[in-house]
Amino acid sequence: MELGVFSLSDIYPGSPDTAASRTADIITYGVLAEQHGLDVYGIGEHHTRAFAVSSPAVVHAAIARATSRITLTTTSTLLPILDPVRLYQDFATLDLISGGRAEIGAGRSAFAEPFALFGEDMAQYDALFAEKLELLLRLREEDTVTWQGRFRAPLHDAEANPQPVGPLPVWVAVGGTPSSALRAGRLGLPMVLGLIGGTLDHAKRLIDLYRSAGRDAGHSDDTLKVGITSHFYIGETQEQAFEDFYPYYHRYLSPETNGGRGFYVDRAQMMQMAARRGALMVGGPTQIAEKILDLRSELGVDRFLGQVDLGGMPQQMVRDSIARFGDVVAPAVRHVIAR
Repeated sequence: MELGVFSLSDIYPGSPDTAASRTADIITYGVLAEQHGLDVYGIGEHHTRAFAVSSPAVVHAAIARATSRITLTTTSTLLPILDPVRLYQDFATLDLISGGRAEIGAGRSAFAEPFALFGEDMAQYDALFAEKLELLLRLREEDTVTWQGRFRAPLHDAEANPQPVGPLPVWVAVGGTPSSALRAGRLGLPMVLGLIGGTLDHAKRLIDLYRSAGRDAGHSDDTLKVGITSHFYIGETQEQAFEDFYPYYHRYLSPETNGGRGFYVDRAQMMQMAARRGALMVGGPTQIAEKILDLRSELGVDRFLGQVDLGGMPQQMVRDSIARFGDVVAPAVRHVIAR
């Protein structure tokens, strides 16, 4: 089971953070994740000034030069607004820089702003995603591509350059929509599910749909990999984790932080979501190890990534959480799985 962390690069309103300081932090966290023995580091893509990173491939390239082993993925790449050829070239370049460690997590976007910025019709966002995903996969699988669609100029014997070290892994990022899980399964692509609310039972329904669609389409279980992402913090103890994390979690979700979107969560609700079968991955090392092992045993999850910094969490708090994950929780989880 692969274990890792990720950042969505949010900049808390009113904090002293800037795009420059947050980008520097995110690079530091990627390097720390490898130093503490984690397997994967992810960066999200956003296109408003509430976030620092609009080009994960560029930031990952900086991390790649300071690391040698950790997989560099996205959570997620906003495929409906991007040109698949340019996207493929950017991540092929990252793959060369990193020695074959680049991945794409392709998603549809939960925000309207990128569609306006790039001149795409949000009413067509699912059709845009489906068409561009098809082209991205064609570019990955064929040396020369002849293709025609609705939303992009056609290609005639096109050769994307450069070529990566090997075929670029492409995961489908799913936020909870059954149709998205079914599509990932039919295509035989690995699926990463954002689990930010509910329980393991909610996740199981989508994962079962995904695997059933994949098997019906003739794909083997080996190809039908599942990743889970969640809000995340590991404290010294469960009680200390709740105490430390709550102010930043409340702030991160609140409508004031999110331009009127979002919701209020009180401490009792947070603790309920952090219970054994809840989606929220917050607690002491023992509790988080137990919850990750539940993902593995009950859902057959192949990868877990925790959103390691949110709501203006102080850098030391993030660094400590990464260290506890890599030094304490990950070895315990790997030992149980190996046994």
